[in-house]
Amino acid sequence: MPRTRTGTVRHRRHKKVLKLTKGFRGANSRLYKRAKEALLHSGQYAYIGRKLRKRDMRKLWIMRINAGLHQINQQFNYSRFINNLKKANIALNRKVLSELAVSDFDTFKEIVLKAQQ
Repeated sequence: MPRTRTGTVRHRRHKKVLKLTKGFRGANSRLYKRAKEALLHSGQYAYIGRKLRKRDMRKLWIMRINAGLHQINQQFNYSRFINNLKKANIALNRKVLSELAVSDFDTFKEIVLKAQQ
């Protein structure tokens, strides 16, 4: 049985990795071994970043809601507001509440007043 060479297979695999690492700094975009390692790390960073983005967005929504609450009443804080919303059976999530606090403040104010009662 004749010996097979890995020329085209290896070349295609290398080209695929180098194409994915285009734009990386220095040797990470030119040398195959370094590019492969950089590609593995970039995948891990992307996975972690997707989790962190959700955390950051929730923090942003909470900050916006709290800022809107402070405009209405200085003593009324975020934790009391969320507790009062649950007691009043108002089922709005933080994303919607923050959007209302930014873009439609009058509606947000009405929701806050209903939660306070």
